[in-house]
Amino acid sequence: MVRISNARSNRRRKAGPAPATRRGRHALATREAILRAAAGVIRRRGYARTGMREVAAAADLSPANLYYYYASKDELLFFCQDRSLDRMLAAVTAIAHRRQSPEKKLRAVVESHLSLILDQLDGAAAHLEVDALPPALRERVVVKRDRYERAVRRIVVAGIRGGTFVRCDAALVTRALLGALNWTARWYRPEGPAAPFAVAETYADYLVRGLRT
Repeated sequence: MVRISNARSNRRRKAGPAPATRRGRHALATREAILRAAAGVIRRRGYARTGMREVAAAADLSPANLYYYYASKDELLFFCQDRSLDRMLAAVTAIAHRRQSPEKKLRAVVESHLSLILDQLDGAAAHLEVDALPPALRERVVVKRDRYERAVRRIVVAGIRGGTFVRCDAALVTRALLGALNWTARWYRPEGPAAPFAVAETYADYLVRGLRT
């Protein structure tokens, strides 16, 4: 169980970045701890069949205390997707500025992407449930998702123009690559035989090799 101290107020926190204070950082860490606890329930039951009571039980919280950090299941799902996309955008931006070949950059993107959704943010088991969000929250996630896709596509385009990658439809290839990476959140099990880094290396070998000239 993930043990979390009781909230002192029943005020609901809205989705969005926490303030850069000690209290804000603690609240963010707590929300991520709840997300990790919820991940196992979502993997076992699926997002649609997982309720806030099941999440509260997994996090060793009362439902009232859970609602202090997440006003609804929609907010929990939004936080999962928004937080993971923030990290992915930061990672791809850093990789894009490296003085490396497009092949090495794309391999690094594959490895960082899988590390994030399989290891660093366990709640990304719900990463694919975009359509379950209300329209306003879904739009915010889609905007970030499209930014990330464009950043990865620029690496693919640079490889094509430089002759590192075969000539192809960069948009289609990028979507196929990201689709393969995201789908791992559906089947991956932490208790299985393959560690996240091993899955990442295998995927990087397989996906990037197919693009080389």
